[in-house]
Amino acid sequence: MITKIKKRQLLGLSFIICHLSFSAALLSCSDWDGHYEDPLSQTGSEQTLWQAMRQRSELSDFCEVLQQTKVYKHHKKTSVSYADLLDGVQAFTVLAPVNGTFNKDSLLSLVSTNRGDSMVERSFVGNHLSYNLGSSVSTPTELFLLNSKRMTIENNQVLGVPITEANVHVKGGVLHVLQNTVPYRYNLYEAMISDPRYAAIGEQFASYEDDEFLPTQSVEGDMVDGEQIYSDSVFRERNLLLERIGQLAAEDSSYIFVVPEAQEWQRVWDEAMSYFRFDPTMEDADSLQRLWANHKLLEDAVFSRTILYSPADSLINYSYDKKYPQYHVFRKPFEPGGILYGAEAKDYSNGTLYTTSKWPYTPEMTYHRELRSEGEHSGLIVGYDLCTYSSRTVVADSVSENGYLVITPRSSTSNWNVSFKVENTLSGAYDICAVILPQTVYDPRVSAKSCKFKATVNYVDENGEEQAFNCDNTVFQNDPLRVDTVVLAENFVFPTCNYGETNLKVSVNIACYMMARENAQFSREMYLDCIYLRPRKSVKE
Repeated sequence: MITKIKKRQLLGLSFIICHLSFSAALLSCSDWDGHYEDPLSQTGSEQTLWQAMRQRSELSDFCEVLQQTKVYKHHKKTSVSYADLLDGVQAFTVLAPVNGTFNKDSLLSLVSTNRGDSMVERSFVGNHLSYNLGSSVSTPTELFLLNSKRMTIENNQVLGVPITEANVHVKGGVLHVLQNTVPYRYNLYEAMISDPRYAAIGEQFASYEDDEFLPTQSVEGDMVDGEQIYSDSVFRERNLLLERIGQLAAEDSSYIFVVPEAQEWQRVWDEAMSYFRFDPTMEDADSLQRLWANHKLLEDAVFSRTILYSPADSLINYSYDKKYPQYHVFRKPFEPGGILYGAEAKDYSNGTLYTTSKWPYTPEMTYHRELRSEGEHSGLIVGYDLCTYSSRTVVADSVSENGYLVITPRSSTSNWNVSFKVENTLSGAYDICAVILPQTVYDPRVSAKSCKFKATVNYVDENGEEQAFNCDNTVFQNDPLRVDTVVLAENFVFPTCNYGETNLKVSVNIACYMMARENAQFSREMYLDCIYLRPRKSVKE
């Protein structure tokens, strides 16, 4: 199994031999024998590809590398060489570079080690073999290479490399002799972890690489001390960060990816980390902070072309929710003020990278979002006293999600209180508000009265201690004639975040605050639309 450390070492090896016409990649081949289940027979010579290539002196260096490079299966080196494959019954298209166009000695030195062998398989051998047949060299013919890259043969060349002899048909497939090696094209993920310009981003990406054991696909061996031992273990490569933002290593995809230059990346990464500062008493608080900061910082930087109708008009990603149309969509991206305006574009094997000198997003555009605890969602009520409550539905543009909560006192003198859970807060600044509806929303004939109440914000501080802010002991009143957003706490900064947590950490308590003699002037019944947290741009340390 190739560990993260080994993968980084492979990257180092690729720089040592950077004068070669290929570069190291960090993903191992997929299950190769699944590609060759129905071998094709070709008309023409009865020779295998291997036999035909061995007879050509100008391909002797390429043949020697094929003979020494072993096939990997499930991250393990097998005893099968690529010469064995080409001498068998499977069908291939071979793009064979002639002698003198690559450093044979360097490659043979690498294949003598497991790490180097895997690298040569991926970035050199797999870059010149295809398991689908391509005979046409004049009209565009797409090849799916063994390293999962896609190449097109057209105009008698491959990626600008001339074909000196085309369409040598043998029993094992088709051979094209090339004037040079086929350039290895990075995908977007490989660019991040290979190009020093993006080293800081690449380090974050690589840190989430993981090999997941697949017991149902592995071969069981004996039981030892009650534990199942596997004689052949199968693993699947994963990247926990890419699974959240977009599979930037997938060769069958086409992405648009926005990244900042190194200094700007450090600035916006530090900023994102400051918004995801968790309760220090939590298990894995530091790991969660880094994961969510990376995820939310890059979530709006990745766009799949498969869901884009007109990229020049707008960019939208998979996180878009029509209930919140202000997020995850960016209009006129290439025009002044757009997120790609002035960005440097470069194409890779699975998409286009746009590098910006200034990050085109603010936290308020992306992860520092508006938060609502809808009153009618009774599951968010975590405590109440001296009252009953019920939900009502009303269709109105001014009412959030077309519902509200009716809080009714148990008696004419009850100073009730209700506490609402607030989820996904960040360690940033908000205006904490209560949106209160006029009583005429239910009965237009009623004589509307204000509610009179106090509020308390419960949270956890930077030491993990529970705290309560009483909103400066203010007595609030709403406007009884309109939908009124009452600011309970202005520019309130949560010292820790509550993002993605299920435990109760943040809540807002609303308490009726009236004297009996005020019943004629005020109402003890409240129509609560929602608790609303409005993000504020805060100055970070």
